[in-house]
Amino acid sequence: MVYLKLLATMAIWGGTFIAVRVASQSMGPFSGAFLRFAIASLCLLLLTRQLIGKLPPLKPRQIPLIVVLGMSGIFAYNVFFFAGLKEVEAGRAALIVALNPTVIALVGALFLKESLSWLKGLGIGLSLIGAAIVIGHGNPLNLLAEGISHGDWLIFGCVATWVIYTLVGKRVMGELSPLVATTYACLVGTGALLVTALAEGFLTQWTTYPLVAWLGVAYLGVLGTSAGFLWYYEGVKAIGSARASIFINLVPVFAIALAALLLREPIAPSLLVGGVLVISGVYLTNRSA
Repeated sequence: MVYLKLLATMAIWGGTFIAVRVASQSMGPFSGAFLRFAIASLCLLLLTRQLIGKLPPLKPRQIPLIVVLGMSGIFAYNVFFFAGLKEVEAGRAALIVALNPTVIALVGALFLKESLSWLKGLGIGLSLIGAAIVIGHGNPLNLLAEGISHGDWLIFGCVATWVIYTLVGKRVMGELSPLVATTYACLVGTGALLVTALAEGFLTQWTTYPLVAWLGVAYLGVLGTSAGFLWYYEGVKAIGSARASIFINLVPVFAIALAALLLREPIAPSLLVGGVLVISGVYLTNRSA
């Protein structure tokens, strides 16, 4: 049963790219991200109450770290996510975001003096080559001639902010449970998103959003954030973090398949070749971590 839940979680997370791709066509990035995490924060508060009761108060030294988590992993990441997916196809974006573990390992080796085994180095190399193939539409040299598109840069913003979230999160998770830290981070990020959504014109625009956009943000808040979090950490508890994390490699696979099925996005040969290299590289990076 736990393996089925992990598979379902990866499918749900793959589906978040489709949901954001759809919702972002009619919602601004701040408004879309705010709605997602307003729903997610409510769900996480209910989940916290059910599982552990009252949210434990934060210690003064924890507050700045929680603020960084909320502003990086909730606020900035999701603004980049919504803005980028308005321009970039869902499958392509999923493969760029799949670079997260690779970039985290690279930053750790370059700036935090973490060990870099030959296997991890091979994984980083494969992932970066795969990403260059995807972004260069089959020819990495296109990046030299044409550069990286605006939409791709926005999706790379997701990667950069997730690196910050992960590295800071390692310190926070030593003192707080993942559920408590994530709930607090969501509350901080949602508060910041509310302010910027209002500045974006949310109060005058929300009545114009089509039903499909509302369904998209409901999916993101209830399933993509809350249910996904619960099921993934049930898997971590049952089979361990190392084995559970391997399933994350399936997220871009589900995203590409769902994008082709639901959005009729073409699966180009460069997407397949680059995708295999990215996923293989991420697997090697995680395996040697």
